[in-house]
Amino acid sequence: MNKFLHCDKNKTMKNIRTRFAPSPTGFLHLGGARTALFNYLFAKNQNGKFVLRIEDTDIERSKPEYEKDIIESLKWLGVRWDEGPDVGGAFAPYRQSEKTEVYKKYLEKLLKENKAYFCFCTPEELEVHRQYQMAAGRPPRYSGKCANLSGEEIKKNIKEGKKCVIRVRVPSKKIKINDIIKGEVEFDTEAIGDFVIAKSLTLPLFHFSVVIDDYEMKISHIIRGEEHLSNTPKHIILQELLDLPTPQYGHLALILAPDRSKLSKRHGSVPLQEYKKQGYLAESLINMIAFLGWNPGTDKEIYSLEELIKDFSIEKIQKSGAIFDVKKLDYLNGFYIRHKTSDEITKLCIPFLTSANLMSEDGKGYKVADTGEKIDFEQIKKIVLLYQERLKKLSEIVELSDFFFKEKIQYDKELLKWKGIGDRDLKDIIDKLTEILSKIKEEDWKIKKLENSLMPEAEKIGLEKTGKNDRGYLLWPFRAALTGKKFSAGPFEIAEVLGKEKVLQRLAAAREMLE
Repeated sequence: MNKFLHCDKNKTMKNIRTRFAPSPTGFLHLGGARTALFNYLFAKNQNGKFVLRIEDTDIERSKPEYEKDIIESLKWLGVRWDEGPDVGGAFAPYRQSEKTEVYKKYLEKLLKENKAYFCFCTPEELEVHRQYQMAAGRPPRYSGKCANLSGEEIKKNIKEGKKCVIRVRVPSKKIKINDIIKGEVEFDTEAIGDFVIAKSLTLPLFHFSVVIDDYEMKISHIIRGEEHLSNTPKHIILQELLDLPTPQYGHLALILAPDRSKLSKRHGSVPLQEYKKQGYLAESLINMIAFLGWNPGTDKEIYSLEELIKDFSIEKIQKSGAIFDVKKLDYLNGFYIRHKTSDEITKLCIPFLTSANLMSEDGKGYKVADTGEKIDFEQIKKIVLLYQERLKKLSEIVELSDFFFKEKIQYDKELLKWKGIGDRDLKDIIDKLTEILSKIKEEDWKIKKLENSLMPEAEKIGLEKTGKNDRGYLLWPFRAALTGKKFSAGPFEIAEVLGKEKVLQRLAAAREMLE
């Protein structure tokens, strides 16, 4: 029987080995990433080892692209394993598909000791019996029809080519699990019955292979989602039948949407790589995922991976469901974006600008896709820095700054109008803007000079129109003409980055729209 985990937070346990063992039957999602992270943090906090194991016994559904996604997603997050399929280790191989002979040895042992047996029941027979049990109000479990077949019958059935599986003999007993997260949980094996552990001697199933792997790889602690809680008594049964030690088990509560419903695609249950594509930083996702069921017990919200390793403990994992709120993720992402250096944030944004076909990179430099003109890193940086404080996701840089990369921008002329001003007055205002800006020399084309030149005129027009200091009559059409957007950075900052020639061209285009 397991014992509760007791650990002085200032001391470390010996020989801690945890694992993340995904099946490559789909892309890595938040739940899997959290399981990997918690196992990693616990192992590193205790100076232990973290193992990545690929459980690809489901031959039909397992695909190389899913394994690649899992590995790349974890590496992007910064979660590194000490042993795994790509780095090797003392207990290689780390793919179940490469360990057929190992599993076969243990299966033969169970069969030889009469702790497992061949079952020849057809799916139709099993379904009929299942329906009968459910109708009688009993939990469906195997009837034991093939449990006592003679050796001759088994050989005859196999010779005749009858399809079969291997079932384990489940003893009738109560199994108590001292879960290191949930506490004591009890199961009655009467509700389990003799379950299938392999399709053949060379085709083991999950319940069997996972038990063998955990033993062979000397895994000491297994932290996984609570959907596996019902599997744990099956694993303990196999460990007892094979006379193997039982690791410490801990089961993480579900990740829920803000309304406490099951997390779905609508609430953010998408492959982890989608978050990367949307422009979330690995730091913010790590920070967010860590708080999905774990709490340091303080008001501290911002954690680096190194800080998480230092402060992590099993005792602070919550038993109740964890709420995933994308608004919180946006807040964290914005925080990390704002704390990037100007060069860092620019490098992070460039791939989004190129993938949106606003600019291109050829190894020698950058070009504006629309015009073919060269644009250097410093120019791109000026554009990005205008919006660094506003970004919640890196992908937003595209919509916010696309007008910088376009020769002509498209918008409705009504956007130019401030408080319903008429076309005639608007023409005069744009003419005034053009007149003032045309007199500014190229070498003086700076924010301060632009402000000093335009602000007096903006205040004058505002007083004429309303009797108040309403600068919007000049500054609104100025910004709208430059960007074609309702919301943007300030007009002086934009004008400085665009340069005199483009500013005058866009004012001329706005004036033409009013004819």
